[in-house]
Amino acid sequence: MKILSLIILFLGLTLNAQASKSISVMGDVVKPLTISFNDLKSYQTHSLDSLVIYNHKMEYKSTLKKISGVLLKDVLAKIDFKADSPKLLSEFYLVCIADDGYKVVFSWNEIFNSRNGDQALIVTELNGSDVSQLKENIMLVTPTDKATGRRYVKNLSGILIQQVK
Repeated sequence: MKILSLIILFLGLTLNAQASKSISVMGDVVKPLTISFNDLKSYQTHSLDSLVIYNHKMEYKSTLKKISGVLLKDVLAKIDFKADSPKLLSEFYLVCIADDGYKVVFSWNEIFNSRNGDQALIVTELNGSDVSQLKENIMLVTPTDKATGRRYVKNLSGILIQQVK
């Protein structure tokens, strides 16, 4: 099953690399889903004035300004995880993947049961511009992280949902 998930992930990322205007959600889900950039516009929008990006050493890297987007948890709320019981949801993790293969991980509890989930944002607008027109395309930021650059994903194209085995 893991091999099949990886093949699907690879195919999805390969297709998205050419036109990364969508996010494929796959893995241990009842039905895989592709969310287009236009689909993201139908969700409630959240905004941040700015977000300072720090690397793993807490060194300043850049500042993102005029950020708008949708909560990751709002997008994932439409996904049915392959879990026989709600108790099993604590065993799930999400791998958010960029076109270049960069990956960041969240636990199910982190998104749906903590403050991180109230802040993890799929960015649709930056500096007043539609991100689909920028080279970074769809982005993911987690303002509650200290080293904000660690989970700053540019060109977000896939979310692989897996259950710990």
